[in-house]
Formats: sequence, structure tokens, C-alpha cells
Amino acid sequence: MTQWFKFLALIVLLNACSKNINVQISDAWVRASAPGQSVGAAYMTLESPQDSTLVAIESAAASSVAIHSMHMQDGVMKMRMLDTLALKAGKPEKLSPSGMHLMLIDLKKPLKAGETVSFKLHFKDKANKITLQTVILPVKEN
Repeated sequence: MTQWFKFLALIVLLNACSKNINVQISDAWVRASAPGQSVGAAYMTLESPQDSTLVAIESAAASSVAIHSMHMQDGVMKMRMLDTLALKAGKPEKLSPSGMHLMLIDLKKPLKAGETVSFKLHFKDKANKITLQTVILPVKEN
């Protein structure tokens, strides 16, 4: 009987683990802000082994963090806030300048090159939360 309970416990554990999606995050960075700037931007690549959805982001560096998309429309760059970011299984979703990105709104202090910003990413699967530290990189001069 004890063996049966151990086996059942193992099945429950494996089932719970299979529902926890391990989203991988790479190339994460934040752009340094200019003096007086109230918003910032973060970039990274997210990849999930199965379909997932990023539903919320938190950071102590800003009052709020939003998912934004950017695209050209009739020769004008348009930006809009998204409620969520869908991740397709095995397909990297790259957040980059002039494209999809995380917008840090109402910065608590300037984002200085060399410092770090911490984020907590929440996914649709409530058990799946990722905390990461990102480096702040200087603004590149053209």
C-alpha cells in the first residue's frame, strides 16, 4: 500500500511540473534615460517550450510597466499598449528598439548606465513567475 501512495504522489508531482512552463529569457537590457525623462524601455528575448502568455510585469523602478508594440503605418511610427503578449511554443519573441518592448512608466529615478533594474514577469499560468535583473546600457549616439 505504501508503494502505491509513493507512485500516486510521483504522478501528481510530474503532472504539476508538466503544467509549469519554463519561459527562457535572454539578452535582457534597459536603455538609460535622459535627465527629466519619465519613461524608459526594456528589451529581451522570451522563448517558451509551449504556448504561454505574459500577462503582467512589475518593477520597483517605475510606477507601472506596460507591453508596447511599434509599427510603421502610412509612413508614421505608431505605438500602442497591449494587454498581454502571446508566446508561441518554440518561437522566440524578441523585444527590441523600434519594435515590441516593455515601457517603464513614471520612473522613480533616472536609469543610469551600469546600474540594474529588477523585473517580475507574470504569465497566464499563475505558478509561472520569473524575476530577473537587467543591466542598464547607455544610449548609443548616431
